[in-house]
Amino acid sequence: MTPGQLGEVLGLPPIPSGTWAEEALYVSPAALRRGEAPGEMAARLRVLPGIADVRVRGDGFLEIVVAVPGGLVTEIGPVPAVAGGAPPWADLPRTWDNPGFVVRLAHVRAVAVQRWAAELGVGGDFRPELLAGRWDRAVLRSLAEVHGRRVSRAPGWAAYTEQLARVYHDAFERAPALPSGEEEPSALHAARVRLARAVRDVLVEGLAALGETAPDRL
Repeated sequence: MTPGQLGEVLGLPPIPSGTWAEEALYVSPAALRRGEAPGEMAARLRVLPGIADVRVRGDGFLEIVVAVPGGLVTEIGPVPAVAGGAPPWADLPRTWDNPGFVVRLAHVRAVAVQRWAAELGVGGDFRPELLAGRWDRAVLRSLAEVHGRRVSRAPGWAAYTEQLARVYHDAFERAPALPSGEEEPSALHAARVRLARAVRDVLVEGLAALGETAPDRL
């Protein structure tokens, strides 16, 4: 169950919540907005494929746990770039203290992963259930926000792209998408390459909204 699919069922994008370290959790006020008893909506949601659990909070909000959070990358792809205003960041210094550098380097790394994966023969069917490690789930948690940001009056692209970039850097360094040494390409590598592609596409979108063209190299 992806955020887009959940949004269609609920009538509005679900809101990712928590760290996703233990469970991929969304919250939604959909029952209250539609005037439906929260318990009844929760019962309908529990039987849908891909839903692990639905809980009703005291305030009537629903807590929806998705069984395979990695599925969300399948609905992230290139979107038409909508140019924004002046970029909020300077090019220099190219250090971790400059959010612009952090975001641009994340895009460069995500692009490079696609190129290197092709050269190393990483491929095969995408298995979203393999994106279950700590670093992968942190990236998924950040990607899950993109639907809500797109429809928000104040999407906050600068803060969001920096947040996504920082968790992607952690994943890039600690949960490699590419085999090293004599290691054979695996289905996990392929899943992480697909995750990197989703990061690339969202960063392109966010940078365009901020008035920048995402760089392939620095």
